[in-house]
Amino acid sequence: MRVVIVAVGRWKKSPERALFEHYAGRLKSPLDLIEVEEKKPLPTPKRMAREADLLRAAVPKGAVLVALDGGGRGLGSREFADRLAGWRDDGVGDVAFVIGGADGFDPTIRNGADLILALGPQTWPHLLVRGLLAEQLYRAECIAAGHPYHRE
Repeated sequence: MRVVIVAVGRWKKSPERALFEHYAGRLKSPLDLIEVEEKKPLPTPKRMAREADLLRAAVPKGAVLVALDGGGRGLGSREFADRLAGWRDDGVGDVAFVIGGADGFDPTIRNGADLILALGPQTWPHLLVRGLLAEQLYRAECIAAGHPYHRE
């Protein structure tokens, strides 16, 4: 199963990027990051709609779509690992995690998501979410393998 993160915005060299690269590099499975960006200055609703178009266009066809949103469902690490393993065992080819822009998602993304996932009740910087998600993907891989990285 291939996992891809599709995120609004581009980053440069930063501590957030280093965190993402650290955990992405520890994964046994490949993790693709696709960044999309609307450069035209648009009013917020139009920009959000355009970002939604860009996100959808970058998501692999037929992928399970997981939208990261603070209003979504919080899963513990083991439950997250079990969800990923279930998709893998069901023969899902691609899982795409989408991270919206500063103003969040256009409703079409939330409405089309298979899962709306929160990384906790706090609001996180969008660039940091990439690293947090990569760590949880690594933790899920460790849980599935029985590796002691995750202790309960």
